[in-house]
Formats: sequence, C-alpha cells, structure tokens
Amino acid sequence: MSITAERKQALINDNARGSGDTGSPEVQVAILTERIANLTEHFKTHAKDNHSRRGLLMLVNKRRSLLDYLRKTDAQRYTDLIAKLGLRK
Repeated sequence: MSITAERKQALINDNARGSGDTGSPEVQVAILTERIANLTEHFKTHAKDNHSRRGLLMLVNKRRSLLDYLRKTDAQRYTDLIAKLGLRK
C-alpha cells in the first residue's frame, strides 16, 4: 500500500520546479496521486477495509485542497499538472 522510496524520488524528480524542491504543490499532488492509486488497487481485493478507506478520503481531500490552491495562484501550472498526471477525463 505504501510508496517505495525509489518511486517517491522519481516522482519528486519528475515534478520538481528546481533542484531540491520537495514541497511544491506539484510534487505533493504527484505523490498523493500515487498513494491514491495504490489504495484504490488495495480496495479491489479488500473491499471491507474501512479504516484504510478513511485514509483514502483524507488523501483525496488533501489533493483537492492543493489543486484548488494551485488553480487560484497559477492557473497555467494547474492545467499543466492535471494534464501531466491525467486527473481529468
């Protein structure tokens, strides 16, 4: 269910705005998206795991808040990010 250190570092490198950037909204959203995808796969086999489902809902809400902040501050970065991560259909 958790994300490996190598995968997390790859996500940081792919989405960082500069060297050493680990806290920008783009990086945080990319990491949250990976964790959400992992939990979604987990629920395909463990449908009654309600404790983890609560964690999933908290991750989704955190990602939504970060995306709202990014859309409000810089719309171009927001559109680039959702296109890169494939968050909208």
